[in-house]
Amino acid sequence: MLKNRNFYSDKLWFFVAVAIAGLIAGVVLIANFGNVSQHSLLCSLAGSYKRIDDSIQTQQLQTILHYATSHVTPQQSFSEISVSFNVLQSLGSCNFLVFGLGHDSRMWSSFNPRGTTLFLEEDPKWIQTVLKDATHLKAHHVSYPTHLSEADELIKSYRSEPDCLPTNTKSPITNVHTQCKLALTGLPKEVYDKEWDLIMIDAPRGWFPEAPGRMGAIYTAVVMARARMRPGVTHVFLHDIDRRVEKMFAEEFLCKKYLVKSVGRLWHFEIPSAANATEKSETFC
Repeated sequence: MLKNRNFYSDKLWFFVAVAIAGLIAGVVLIANFGNVSQHSLLCSLAGSYKRIDDSIQTQQLQTILHYATSHVTPQQSFSEISVSFNVLQSLGSCNFLVFGLGHDSRMWSSFNPRGTTLFLEEDPKWIQTVLKDATHLKAHHVSYPTHLSEADELIKSYRSEPDCLPTNTKSPITNVHTQCKLALTGLPKEVYDKEWDLIMIDAPRGWFPEAPGRMGAIYTAVVMARARMRPGVTHVFLHDIDRRVEKMFAEEFLCKKYLVKSVGRLWHFEIPSAANATEKSETFC
C-alpha cells in the first residue's frame, strides 16, 4: 500500500470509487430494510438478521461519502478487490489482518464491521495522517528487520536454519531469540494472540533495494496459517505478484498447490493448518 497511492484516469477512478461505495451502500440498505441471507454481502453479517447498530452504520455511511467524493482510489483494482470481498461474503465474523495502511483501509474495515480488522503499517507519520480522518480504524506501527536487497540470500539461507523450518516445534515468530531472520517477532501481542481468518499482504514497501520488502510478512503469514487450531483454512492474499521477490517467496512458502485464484496482480491462497500433522515436512511446499 504505497503512500504515493496511485491516481487513476478520471473515468477509471470514478468507476472504482462508485463501485466501492455501491458495495458498502448495498450492505447498509440490506441491513436496514430486509433480512440478511446466509451468504450476506459482508462477512460479519452472514447468517444474521440483526440491523447494524448506529455506530457501525455511521462509519459505513462516512466510508461511502469518502469514496464517492475522493479522487484517490484504492491501490487494488475493482476485480482484485472482488476476490477478497467474495471470501468475506462467504464467512462469518472474521479476524482480518492487513499488512499495510492505505486508501483502501476504510473499505476493508467497512467490509468487516463486526469482526476484527487490524492494520500493520511501517510509517508512523502515515498512520497519523490516515487515522486523523478515520479514527475508527485500528492500526499499529511495526518495524521490519530486512531489506529487499537481502531477498535472494534470505531465501537460500533459511533452508539451513532449523528455526525457520516447518519441523521446528517452537514457533519462530513468538521466540524473540529465534535465529530465523524471516520471522517477524516484534509485532503487537494481539497479532500473535489471535487466529486470523484472512491475511492481506500489501505492504511493506518493496520496490527499491533499501525497502523492507515483503519477505518477512509472507513467511510470518504462512507460519500463523499453519499453526491454526480453529476449523477451516487461512485465506492469504498477496498483492503485487508481478514483482520478482513477491512471486519467489509466494512459491516458496505459500505454495502453488494452495493457490486458488489469480486476478490481475493478486494471488489468493487457502493455507491448511499443519498443527495436528503427524509427520513434519522439512519444506513448506
